Amino acid sequence: MKRILFEVFLAIALVGAAVFGFMNQKTAKTATAQITELKKAAEEAENSVKEKEKAIKTAEEEAAALHEEMAAMEVKSNQLEAVKAALANGSTLSDLEGAYKKEKSLSAERQVGLGAIRLLTKGAEDPATLEAFRKALQMSELGDRKNTICAAQLGLLAAGEKVKVMSDCLPKSEKAHGDKEEKDGHGKDDGHSKAKDDGHGKAKGKDDGHGGKKDEKHAAPHWGYEGEMGPEKWGKEFPTCAAGKSQSPLDIKNPFVKTRMVVTADYKEGPLKILNNGHTIQVVVTPGSKLRVDGVAHDLLQFHFHRPSEEKIDGKPMAMVVHFVHKNASGKLAVLGVLLKEGNENPGIKTLWANLPKEEGVEYAPDGVNFNPGNLLPREFDYYSYEGSLTTPPCTEGVRFFILKTTVNIAKEQVQAFPFKMNARPVQPLNGREILTN
Repeated sequence: MKRILFEVFLAIALVGAAVFGFMNQKTAKTATAQITELKKAAEEAENSVKEKEKAIKTAEEEAAALHEEMAAMEVKSNQLEAVKAALANGSTLSDLEGAYKKEKSLSAERQVGLGAIRLLTKGAEDPATLEAFRKALQMSELGDRKNTICAAQLGLLAAGEKVKVMSDCLPKSEKAHGDKEEKDGHGKDDGHSKAKDDGHGKAKGKDDGHGGKKDEKHAAPHWGYEGEMGPEKWGKEFPTCAAGKSQSPLDIKNPFVKTRMVVTADYKEGPLKILNNGHTIQVVVTPGSKLRVDGVAHDLLQFHFHRPSEEKIDGKPMAMVVHFVHKNASGKLAVLGVLLKEGNENPGIKTLWANLPKEEGVEYAPDGVNFNPGNLLPREFDYYSYEGSLTTPPCTEGVRFFILKTTVNIAKEQVQAFPFKMNARPVQPLNGREILTN
């Protein structure tokens, strides 16, 4: 009996030990899981603290940068107030206007300078202020004058006018904001973000001599001669290029209408100032050279080149063309076109090509080199004439073209030395216009 009781007791003890061991094992697992959860929560808390510390550091850096920017703005504001105070009596403006009265016409740079003085002296409500900026902007379409265009656009913007400002003209802070939007995926590609290569390792994108362009290294182009912003796409950004009814260039062919308009050129020698604006080789002319149309003087502003010729004669282009851009006292533009035919070497072109700028977008004035634009003209002055437009955006109409019938030679090697393989707008519809001939 005792043996039986002992065995029962022993069995109960073994069962109790097993139950106790099981309970301890379960408690241990639970504790381990809790420890793991606590470690995970601690790591998350630590990461959260690090992120918050990083955010605080970033905010502190941005606040410091903003403080520096505000300090710089305060300095500029004080400088501006000092300038306004100095001009407040109006005597400087009166002196400047008195000096400019002697000029028959003001350059774009002088117009924008006059607008700036008027803005500081008379304020944005002065109509003459806005007119000066508008004139500067209009005139800047004729040459590579990015700084002047920016000054005129920003001047109109400061005067409260609704004007589209080129991205190149925006303050650095606004540029940076725009760049950030693009990187974040919030900005939209307007089709201007990629420049096209012209075959010489340069990105093409701006003007044929009535404007300028920067490559991708400097800025996004506003238009080009091929690709996404080629001539067939100009109308998206510049409506007149697509909707205009008097566009240039033309295919010049019969029928012609006889005219008695007398056209003569009186070009003067002056210091050579030559520019590669990214779309053409352009020569800025010193005042004094004139084109006379029935006795009305048109001042020569600049001349530039296209390859091949933009104008065609009976469907055929020439190797190149040089366009001489003029403006009369009333603002009317006249372009004299000289077709360059492949043949003998041209001495005038030789001088120009020997002094091509090494850097794009920078005007080059070689020491001791003078040039007479008349060296590129033929002796005979028979011409075709029609009413057209600028051959580049914004394709402004109301430009009188005179295309000389007599061609001028240019050597094949000289054509090949021109930095642009192609910078010619295709011919445009005649749309019922008359082509005159003398």
